[in-house]
Amino acid sequence: MFDGGNLMQKVYETERLILKVLDKSYAKLVLDYYLRNKLFLEPWEPLKSRGFYTKQYQEELLDNELFYINSKRSLRLWIFKKEDSSRIIGSVSFSNIVWGAFLSCYLGYKLDKDEINKGYMTEAIQKGIEVMFNEFGLHRIEANIMPKNKPSLRVVEKLGFYYEGLAYKYLKINGKWEDHIHMVLLNESL
Repeated sequence: MFDGGNLMQKVYETERLILKVLDKSYAKLVLDYYLRNKLFLEPWEPLKSRGFYTKQYQEELLDNELFYINSKRSLRLWIFKKEDSSRIIGSVSFSNIVWGAFLSCYLGYKLDKDEINKGYMTEAIQKGIEVMFNEFGLHRIEANIMPKNKPSLRVVEKLGFYYEGLAYKYLKINGKWEDHIHMVLLNESL
């Protein structure tokens, strides 16, 4: 089970990537990521306020993320390529961690428009799954994906997630209530 240690400086490596918990000193890099990918991410995310695209707003978000990470309620790992630690290419997040008898969380992820179809997302999520199952001791990871987001569905299917159902009008994405396919991965070692 997760020991609750301070995750502020947590860094993980994969073959090609570095995954990091970030503090607000990285707000400029996070903002750069969102500005580069604004139009690319728009169809898949809730509407953003105008203030979202400011350094101050990103500093506040990163502070909030650290609070939830340190209280064991979520984990977001920002993705960097090993050869370029000055440019964020995406993130993988595990949110709404529920302890007790459920031991579950939700998976979310996003990648830079210029880095898709290179296997980076699968590599990053695989490492995140290892962390959630082995370090946190969770039993279940859930991913909810819009049916039209075929590349995202392929990623979780490659990682062993299975179809558990369709949630109608599940999340308000880009101003519209969207259906989502509910995919699940179980930690079979528990």
